[in-house]
Amino acid sequence: MQSSTRDDTLLQVSHLRKFFPVRKNLYSKPLYVKAVDDCSFSIQKNTVFGVVGESGSGKTTLGRVLLRLIEATSGSIVFDNTDILSLNPQELRLFRRRMQIISQDPYNSLHPRKVVKKLIGEGLQIHFQLSAQEIDARVRDILTLVGLREEHMYRYPHEFSGGQRQRIAIARALVLKPEFIVLDEPTSALDVSVQAIILKMLKDLKKDFALTYMLITHDLAVIDYMADYVAVMYLGQIVESGSKEDIFKRTAHPYTNLLIDSVPPPTPNEHWSGHILNGEIPSPIHSPSGCRFHPRCPQAKEICKTTEPELLEVQPGHMVMCHFPLGS
Repeated sequence: MQSSTRDDTLLQVSHLRKFFPVRKNLYSKPLYVKAVDDCSFSIQKNTVFGVVGESGSGKTTLGRVLLRLIEATSGSIVFDNTDILSLNPQELRLFRRRMQIISQDPYNSLHPRKVVKKLIGEGLQIHFQLSAQEIDARVRDILTLVGLREEHMYRYPHEFSGGQRQRIAIARALVLKPEFIVLDEPTSALDVSVQAIILKMLKDLKKDFALTYMLITHDLAVIDYMADYVAVMYLGQIVESGSKEDIFKRTAHPYTNLLIDSVPPPTPNEHWSGHILNGEIPSPIHSPSGCRFHPRCPQAKEICKTTEPELLEVQPGHMVMCHFPLGS
């Protein structure tokens, strides 16, 4: 948990859980997919909070629960001093314009039968009830801002490249002038050269509009480039969190350490430790006892198999969930 008592906290999350019920048949005992299990953290205004981990660790579910795109099982989400889990549908609608999401696959997130003007302008019509002329002007301005032209307003998503579709998705999120945006793997479906362009644009837009991002990714290079603070997720839990420097230079959790070591160096002549993360992430329905990482941890001991570790502060603001933190 990245603790903070400063006045610039935009989002405070406490003991957040999201369990999905599963039944094998009508008579079986209900089981639960523990997608997000007791996560607590805070996000400061005008920062990038990175969430990293393997596929299946709960990153996307966490981001969607924060925006109430899916409902939390328990916990609290305080956005700018308002607990959004307590809002009724009408009150939540007012908050929608302040919180947006940019999805992983821009093609599937854009309606294939709507032109760009409709895709971007629909939010303006719902939230601000502007005239058609005002909506057209806003759409033209936001398209120009993300590097597209006025003529693109009248085209359909299938007429664009992947990078252009992601620019449209970014424009759709920005047009409502939000304060907080969840970036869910915003570049994973793009070519490497296009990824660099989109990431730089997102970084520039953050500065120009004083935005706050939650960046969800499995790419540590993207985290290193974009993030100020980082949370490492494993099987629904945040096992380590802190500043970017804490995570990369003062790594405390074995899982984080193996994630970093698993990335090959950019040049063949550079030394690589060769340490890789063995095995696969277990099922979130039947999580391992004790520390959830112990079946894959190279330094697991008997206590790791039986007792769940507590979240410890190894340095100011640097939290780790491990019985034997690295460097201790």
